Amino acid sequence: MMEMVNNSSFHPEYFILIGIPGLEEYHFLLSTPFCCMYVLTLLGNSLLLFVIGTNEKLHQPMYIFLMMLSATDLLLCSSAVPKALSIFWFKSHEIVFSGCLLQVFFIHYLFVIESSVLLTMAYDRYIAICSPLTYKSTVTNSFIVKTALLSVTRAFCIITPLVVLLNRLPYEHSNVIGHTYCEHMAVAKLATADTLVNSVYGLVAAFSSTGIDMIIIASSYVVIFRAVLRLPASEDRFKAFNTCGSHLCVITMFYIPAFFSFIAHRVGKDKIPPSAHILLANLYVLVPPMMNPIIYGVRTTDIRQKVLSMFCKKWDRDKHLGKSGLLEA
Repeated sequence: MMEMVNNSSFHPEYFILIGIPGLEEYHFLLSTPFCCMYVLTLLGNSLLLFVIGTNEKLHQPMYIFLMMLSATDLLLCSSAVPKALSIFWFKSHEIVFSGCLLQVFFIHYLFVIESSVLLTMAYDRYIAICSPLTYKSTVTNSFIVKTALLSVTRAFCIITPLVVLLNRLPYEHSNVIGHTYCEHMAVAKLATADTLVNSVYGLVAAFSSTGIDMIIIASSYVVIFRAVLRLPASEDRFKAFNTCGSHLCVITMFYIPAFFSFIAHRVGKDKIPPSAHILLANLYVLVPPMMNPIIYGVRTTDIRQKVLSMFCKKWDRDKHLGKSGLLEA
């Protein structure tokens, strides 16, 4: 029910996020996997940033893009999960109107940036495999800076109108959102005015960002696989497939849950239970950020060796200090 309304603009002072509809009695139980995945996301991505940042050998374009991906994952996950946990643990359902719009902005903004980073990583692999002789002259530090600036600028230009359109709508009846975080269409559905413009722009924004990115990534990998299959040495083919394998795993985990969540909002809302839809919407801000450092850590030899070396050195140092303590005693 609408309890507090700004009469001049018909904006509620706050929205109420109910969490996962139909599973309210299991919120505390659900908080355990949510919290574990969030902690793993923080630890895994922070470790990846530290390992790459402190090792000059890894200051190469592929690993710099990976750092960009990890930083975006940390911010994306942290934009949604803490509020969900506060709902599960402390029944903190309220979020002020401006805070809700900010959450809408940052979640969608970071999602578009991550899509851009994945596209850039696909281009990096395309140049490395299909045109290796031009790689160093193409993927330069200047190129990396320009792509980073282009990614954040594109995301800002696409997502800002989304929030402006939400802000112009009146919300006179209900302020209850059946979600764990503020999502564009979930908020727009509460409006007491025509939301056709919001729906159309949402489709345009999705296609002009992640939709185009997916098409270009898929096209680039078709060319990459054709180039790899033409390599004469099986060892070279295996190495190329292994390098691309990590990226393909990450792309699959990132786009598929987001795609189904997007479709569920517009097509399957009467066929898909709200609880399943909201759980799916949480998966795409939880699972990819958690799995990305694991996938790259396990499949990328340089990173795996650096991580193992770091922990082995610490273990040897602790063991040596333990022996020294025993001798002194």
